[in-house]
Amino acid sequence: MSALTRDEAFARIRLLRSPNVGPVGYRQLLQRFGTAARAIEGLPDLAQRGGRRITPTPVGKVEGEIAAVKKAGARYLFHDQPDYPPLLAELDSAPPILTYRGDPALAAKPCVAMVGARNASAAAVKLARDFAAKLAAEGWTVVSGLARGIDGASHEGAMPSTIGVIASGIDIAYPPQHAELQERIANEGLLIAEQPPGTEPRGRHFPSRNRIIAGLAAGTLVVEAAPKSGSLITARLAGEAGREVMAIPGSPLDARSHGCNQLIREGGVLVQTPEDVIELLSGFDGNPRSTFREASGAMWEPAEDLSEAEPAELADWLTTAPVAVDELIRQSGEGAAAVQLALLELELAGRLERHAGGKISLRN
Repeated sequence: MSALTRDEAFARIRLLRSPNVGPVGYRQLLQRFGTAARAIEGLPDLAQRGGRRITPTPVGKVEGEIAAVKKAGARYLFHDQPDYPPLLAELDSAPPILTYRGDPALAAKPCVAMVGARNASAAAVKLARDFAAKLAAEGWTVVSGLARGIDGASHEGAMPSTIGVIASGIDIAYPPQHAELQERIANEGLLIAEQPPGTEPRGRHFPSRNRIIAGLAAGTLVVEAAPKSGSLITARLAGEAGREVMAIPGSPLDARSHGCNQLIREGGVLVQTPEDVIELLSGFDGNPRSTFREASGAMWEPAEDLSEAEPAELADWLTTAPVAVDELIRQSGEGAAAVQLALLELELAGRLERHAGGKISLRN
């Protein structure tokens, strides 16, 4: 990669912060236009072709964001820079730009994600802390989300070999009772945020955070979780990314164990010791033993050149029901680049929604 100039870095931040530009669309725009500066110039026309007008984020707003990142003692990390986490980069939906505090080299070491219940039992909290300490002692970086319960215990046990991924801006501590822990991770480990500084955590931010947690690691371990919990969402995202999914079994009499037991029943690997985790993940080659996942289609395939593509007509093929992009290409009979460009125009116009597993739909 050629060195990123200050002007191009500024333009990339401005591009990503512009209306309706998500991770997949961002990469497609860079591929089509070559630079973020030219992509910004082309945004209004593409969105207009998708059916609506948009205006790129004002320069002043980006200047304010950059000042806030600097004030927080944080730095930017772009998707094609050498320090960008290698496993995270494999995701189609990898964040194009992260802000961070701490040591990015921790993400280049073997990583394992540990997640679980916020209202965890005392036994599970101790178990998580002990597992994390052992994994860190064996050279692993432990990734989690700084939530109460299992997340916090995992960070504490692994310190300083730990990565905290937050759903807020890099300058916002959440939950408030973990402000001291978050600051310690930023100073001794690595703290990562996808949202711009000043962003308070919202419900929609947590699934985005969970995909980063899963994406950073070769495998995700669920220590204790109820059914339909955020921890199982993280596990499912790990499975969809082709990573190992593991769970510690628990008593069927405790509802906080039902999620882990369900995960094992559906194909997650049962583990009982840190050594089990290390055995599963050492030398991980992208072929997980777990089967807890759904087949996923590619969200973004750069094989065809978007720079000269003409958009396909897809209005009659899309509904509010999610469909895989590769299935849409097959059914429409259009070329991949033409379909991707049409989807990009719809996305920029705010009419398209992207889902996990490479699926898309019209917005309700």
